[in-house]
Amino acid sequence: MNEPADPPHPYAPTGRAAPTHLDSQTKLVIGLLLVSSFVVILNETIMSVAIPSIMDDLGVTETTGQWLSTAFMLTMAVVIPVTGYLLQRFHTRTIFLTAMTLFAAGTFTAAVSAGFGMLVLGRVIQASGTAMMLPLLMTTLMTVVPPALRGKTMGNVSIVMAVAPAVGPTVSGAILSVMSWTGIFWLVLPIAIAALVLGAVKVPNVTTPRAVPLDVLSVVLSALAFGGLIYGLSTLGEAAHGEPLVPAPVPLGIGVVMLGLFVVRQIRLQRDDRALLDLRVFSSRTFTVALTMMLLMMMSLFGTIILLPIYLQNVLGLEPLAVGAMLLPGGLAMGLLGPVAGRIYDRFGPRVLVTPGAIIVSAALWTMTTLTAETPGLMVLGVHVFLSLGLGLLFTPLFTTSLGSIEPHLYSHGSAIVGAMQQLAGAAGTALFVVLLTINRVAASHAGADVVHATAAGTRAAFLCGAVISLAVIVASFFIRAAPQPAEDERVLSP
Repeated sequence: MNEPADPPHPYAPTGRAAPTHLDSQTKLVIGLLLVSSFVVILNETIMSVAIPSIMDDLGVTETTGQWLSTAFMLTMAVVIPVTGYLLQRFHTRTIFLTAMTLFAAGTFTAAVSAGFGMLVLGRVIQASGTAMMLPLLMTTLMTVVPPALRGKTMGNVSIVMAVAPAVGPTVSGAILSVMSWTGIFWLVLPIAIAALVLGAVKVPNVTTPRAVPLDVLSVVLSALAFGGLIYGLSTLGEAAHGEPLVPAPVPLGIGVVMLGLFVVRQIRLQRDDRALLDLRVFSSRTFTVALTMMLLMMMSLFGTIILLPIYLQNVLGLEPLAVGAMLLPGGLAMGLLGPVAGRIYDRFGPRVLVTPGAIIVSAALWTMTTLTAETPGLMVLGVHVFLSLGLGLLFTPLFTTSLGSIEPHLYSHGSAIVGAMQQLAGAAGTALFVVLLTINRVAASHAGADVVHATAAGTRAAFLCGAVISLAVIVASFFIRAAPQPAEDERVLSP
């Protein structure tokens, strides 16, 4: 049986020297995708400072309020696996327009929401668009950028990935100081619409679609697997208040079983190149190690993102605007470090970046385990900047090394797997940290501590979990290897 031919790779051996810069068309494509990605990544963290205000306004508990973040990441984990199929089946332009349309529609839904349920629905629709955008960016970059320039280009991507989350809390705090939380969505909406219109005019097609089947059973299994795992983790937090709708072991058990069935299904389907996610990417040891490091790092990162605003507001008593300003320097530092890390990667490889980065991240998280109700705000600022610098050393080499270590025809699958597992780890980290915060705060309250000191105790317990996880990241960093170079290193962009 003849399989459909892979789309032609945009770089072909020519006998000429490897390119030292990107042409104008490639820069245009990457630039437009970066602008749009900035908008959707900004939206992912813009809610962190607003969650306490939303909880008060809508009368929901902390474990319920964290679903604004968990539902977003869970939706991405469910939808991203399908993008591996979409990126092969449809043109770049079609995927881009669909992603930004969904994102804009979800933003509008959230802006006009009258209750918590409708707000979560808006976030889910937003996440559906975001889930398409991130693998689209990564797959396009790996397709149109030659290996010799990937570190530098990925370093520029890191600017967006770092500055957008940093600006998010600051913008959110500024808005909350003058208006209600709905203003956050009204601000993002015109930006999303502008990106959609600009993309409709400027984004060209850079890939060649091919006829690939969609296995519906795989989609269902992945949704049940990721959904069961995340819901199970969230119900652990509800159990601290004695009010879970379903005992946590039930959804967790369903998630584990469904994940096992999903993996078995993919192994069977990939023999005929029909897998929703081709797991042959894990045959690359470099991909597997880099992905493992990203998963462990994301668990701690997203847990920190949701805990720090709660600590700064409820323990140190800072206003939302001050919280946003406190988190801004770290994100800016991470973004400025991105291009530098990219150049170092292109010259020396990943090892000189990932091991120091992992050690710095771990040191910062262990320091956060000492936070109390009396900790000076300046110390929190310094530790967050230190943490961000460590992450800045990790992001560029891990993304570049993981995807650069697999075959070009597996880029879409690799991007989807990285995105899905990253979001799953983030959702698990968020749920786990809130669970630990809730359980330990209740225990401290029963021991006689007031609300402020009980929250501080819960925060320390949650950061202790992240610090322990970070030790595994350090160990994994010693096993990272540079992505193998193509046999033909002399490549140029085809017309």
